[in-house]
Amino acid sequence: MEKFTDKEALDYHSQGKPGKIEIIASKPMSTQRDLALAYSPGVAVPVEAIAKDPSKAYDYTSKGNTVAVISNGSAILGLGNLGALASKPVMEGKAVLFKRFADIDSIDIEVDSQNAEEIINCIAKIGNSFGGINLEDIASPDCFIIEQELKNRLKIPVFHDDQHGTAIITVAGILNALEIVKKSIKNVRVVANGAGAAGLSCISLLKAMGLPDDNVVMLDKEGVIYKGRPKVDQFKSAHAANTKLRTLEEAMKGADIFLGLSAKNVVTPAMVKSMAKDPIIFACANPDPEILPELIEETRSDAIVATGRSDYPNQVNNVLGFPYIFRGALDCRAKTINEEMKIAAAKAIADLAKEDVPDEVVAAYGGERPKFGKNYIIPSPFDPRLIRNVSAAVAEAAMKSGVAQKKIEDFSAYKDSLAARLDPSIGFLQNIYAQVRKKR
Repeated sequence: MEKFTDKEALDYHSQGKPGKIEIIASKPMSTQRDLALAYSPGVAVPVEAIAKDPSKAYDYTSKGNTVAVISNGSAILGLGNLGALASKPVMEGKAVLFKRFADIDSIDIEVDSQNAEEIINCIAKIGNSFGGINLEDIASPDCFIIEQELKNRLKIPVFHDDQHGTAIITVAGILNALEIVKKSIKNVRVVANGAGAAGLSCISLLKAMGLPDDNVVMLDKEGVIYKGRPKVDQFKSAHAANTKLRTLEEAMKGADIFLGLSAKNVVTPAMVKSMAKDPIIFACANPDPEILPELIEETRSDAIVATGRSDYPNQVNNVLGFPYIFRGALDCRAKTINEEMKIAAAKAIADLAKEDVPDEVVAAYGGERPKFGKNYIIPSPFDPRLIRNVSAAVAEAAMKSGVAQKKIEDFSAYKDSLAARLDPSIGFLQNIYAQVRKKR
């Protein structure tokens, strides 16, 4: 992982135009006629069209390709509640990733409130200006309440990435790890340490994909979340186990999978040693994992390990998911992002790791060509096929599950258009190939 100083980070964000994003015009603005069409009097025509039919906003404005990235700064990265304004560099960064990886225009909005109802009302009032809402860095349990209520009020995708993005990438990696060790999701025992937004969403998605309720033990800062434990909120109690286990050490004995979204150094080598054969360990606390991979390696050689860090194999990186999930959802004008779409994204990401790695990934890895196996269960964020595979899978799932408002007729052509978004030369070549095919 590249190292840098605090000054270098500040210089990066301050040099030239401060910040990381800007707005540019997508239409010509060089003549008086251009200005008349862009604003007055020409703009009155699409205004009247949208007033008659609100769906025309997708045709005459940037709504259909714009996502708002919204936070109140109550859970910024691993830094805690530092306030709305302090979250702006992160939200600008998220907007940059939307553009870089999926050609989605994004604007950051920081809501200066710690009151869930105020945040809901604020976003609900402005929400229809956008094609989708990406909630970010909002503390639990408010993040659950805010997302659910906005889903009820708005007919556009609302997606809390700290929950669902992390879950989708994690589940993709776990599916591949299970395939390698030849275990079934229906038979494994899972220990989940960390019952925040990401942890709860990971377990919910694993259960949606076949993990039995009785095969999970979840822990928070107080220990095992068991049935009958006092002062447990509704979100945690949904995953309460019928067990006599009370500590992480007890729960880890014989476990097939450890899923950590908690704090550094809470797992010991002794706990790892007590796990079942061929254990799968996702130690995803950031910036320091629950246990360092080298300690796991020293303890046993049969483990498959993933972290949230880029300096170890198998990084759980949300950029593998959210840009492409929104791309697919926007392209079919989905009213929401449902379980079917999340499962489709997880499977598409998992499948991509099994395919031969393209040269772009080799270059990003410094000349090494990763191959599907215990050190490559999650594809690289630089794999150019992600936008084709994941976005198309999400759009198809939206159509099949009845939440798409626009039908994609030709998925082969749609996949080509997705690839062309990130590389204009691809679009040029595709046009040539199409012309050649017509002449045959």
